[in-house]
Amino acid sequence: MLKSNLKASITNQPKQALLIAGILFIAINLRPALASVGPLVSTIRESTGLSNSMLGLLTALPLLAFGVVSMLTTLFTKRFGMAATLAGALLLITIGILVRSIDFIPALYIGTILSGIGIAFGNVLLPSLVKRNFESNSGLITSLYSGVMAIGAATAAGISVPLAQNEVFGWRGALGVWALLSFAAFFIWLPQIWRIKKAKKHRNFLKAMKHLTRSALAWKVAIFMGLQSFAFYVILAWVPDILQSRGFDASYSGWMLSLSQGTGVLGSLVIPIWAGRKKDQRSIILVLVLLEAISLVGLMFPQAGLVPIWVSLIGFALGGSFGLVLMLIIFRSDDSETAAELSGMAQSIGYLIAATGPILFGSIFDLTGNWSYSLAFLLAIALLKLYVGLGAGKPGKISHGV
Repeated sequence: MLKSNLKASITNQPKQALLIAGILFIAINLRPALASVGPLVSTIRESTGLSNSMLGLLTALPLLAFGVVSMLTTLFTKRFGMAATLAGALLLITIGILVRSIDFIPALYIGTILSGIGIAFGNVLLPSLVKRNFESNSGLITSLYSGVMAIGAATAAGISVPLAQNEVFGWRGALGVWALLSFAAFFIWLPQIWRIKKAKKHRNFLKAMKHLTRSALAWKVAIFMGLQSFAFYVILAWVPDILQSRGFDASYSGWMLSLSQGTGVLGSLVIPIWAGRKKDQRSIILVLVLLEAISLVGLMFPQAGLVPIWVSLIGFALGGSFGLVLMLIIFRSDDSETAAELSGMAQSIGYLIAATGPILFGSIFDLTGNWSYSLAFLLAIALLKLYVGLGAGKPGKISHGV
């Protein structure tokens, strides 16, 4: 018996390693299509004549796609299976990135929506995949893939401006180059379509959603997800423009965004492991929101010369918050199907909240002509996030209820 178990363990090791590699390649494609836009906002505005509000909409469109698609993701997994749905998601990301690099303004928005739909599937399904295949090591695997997501965002934010300044690429090429990465990930993930079996039993979708919407804990997780993402996408979209308007050049501003995403990698790696060792995550939420608040106040005064410190702090706080909310989805779920349902609800409601962030933030500046008012608004959002997060971080479980 022991010999049989040992043999099975050795046999499964290459399969598990390939699955982890596939998860990481999916993860690294869930941010570059978004993070590559922020550093290029001023360049896109000069090239197209789009207003700040329209550029905010460009950043918000993927979040609207997340909000609409996330709740429906389990319908696709019931029909096609988790592995095939993720493969389709990678193709959608690739097509969307290519479409928005076409020299046609409507294509910029259409391609952004398509890639946003693909990213939404990946966002929702990775926590469920981890719950299903790595429940005993969920903290470590979540740490790895959320860290890789942050690496993808940091890389895209850092090299977008240099690529756009290259005559071969231009800003459209700088947005389109990421299709190579997502297409490669599709082929790396492809074997999992035959390896990951479709679940034999499925709960009724409408009954499951009805049960979740009656759970106060599910709503707290969803709203915390939304407020965390609200802040993340505002920073992703507008930090380079804020710094450029205060005298910093485009390259420096892009690298400051990259630095924030780089420290986000650290937060994404550290926080899920820390959270995995605790039954109660409220103290972690308190620390993260405090760091975010300090950095926002600092960004109101960039002339003090401490910009790298403030962007590093906010990057760590937001990266850590994202890793934490992925863990909360896993911790608050009874099983992998509940995790997929909760992930869908949390990300649907959460990203609909987040979608308003870049638009509101940019519109406040358009009305006032002062970024400090926009940053003060984000500070108020952080305080609200603390209140909701303390409820989401409290120990508890959401059962399937059927």
